[in-house]
Amino acid sequence: MAEAHRRGWSEGYKSGSESSASYSKSRIERLEQRVKELEEQLDDAKRVYEIGGHQVVDVGGYAYRWRGSTPLEVGDRVLLPENYVSRMKNGRGPTLGVVSKLGTTYRGPLSDIVSRAPAADG
Repeated sequence: MAEAHRRGWSEGYKSGSESSASYSKSRIERLEQRVKELEEQLDDAKRVYEIGGHQVVDVGGYAYRWRGSTPLEVGDRVLLPENYVSRMKNGRGPTLGVVSKLGTTYRGPLSDIVSRAPAADG
């Protein structure tokens, strides 16, 4: 009888623990999804696509201004101006980048994109 009681208690405890863990996991997933939705709403509310009449895009996590006549699209290859980091990593001259997002939430000074990059071979 004691063995049956111990086994019943153990199985009940295990079932309760698994149920609690499952609930906690689903609660965390719902909260993470809600945070993501709120971050997207805030981003949408603060994102600007043009500054001073010029398009603003994100390239590699940084905002740049495009003064060209034809708007850039996500995936377009561009040449970025040289800076001290690009000079150390890639040498002198413009650096190749790819437009990853249109617009920005960044509010500081922006560098200008040098030009569109030639199409990739292949």
